[in-house]
Amino acid sequence: MPGHPEHSEHPGRPERPERPERPDGPVAVFRRATEYLLAHDMSAFTALYADDAVMEFPFAPPGRPQRLDGRAAVEAYLDGYTDMVDIQRIHDVTVHETADPDVIVAEMAASGRAVATGASYTARYVAVLTVVDGRIRHYRDYWNPLMLQEVAAA
Repeated sequence: MPGHPEHSEHPGRPERPERPERPDGPVAVFRRATEYLLAHDMSAFTALYADDAVMEFPFAPPGRPQRLDGRAAVEAYLDGYTDMVDIQRIHDVTVHETADPDVIVAEMAASGRAVATGASYTARYVAVLTVVDGRIRHYRDYWNPLMLQEVAAA
């Protein structure tokens, strides 16, 4: 799997056998999510969320939500997203499987441009996803909200 080490790179740490990828599992759902973001298909992206999904932003700046409850809230939050940000590339992707087969930790960078200013940006993320029955049940997004100010100022 791209971005996923096949062997332990840390001496002394036991190697875990790689789990087979389930089509409805968190790695496959994460891959589909990134494909939909690159295609600017926010409808397909939000359709990956469970009706009772929770999306959290622990580092949200004042005035921005720290928690969204339900797919409808996620859809409302992302409404107009592609009018503001043109994601052109998702890179530096590393997916970490956890002891819970429904949970992954994904590290990635997204590069593109701010639509209003044309300013280029690269944002780095660490996301914790819980996927149940092929739908994102919980998404916790650790990103730098100061990046918004930098892009707006450019």
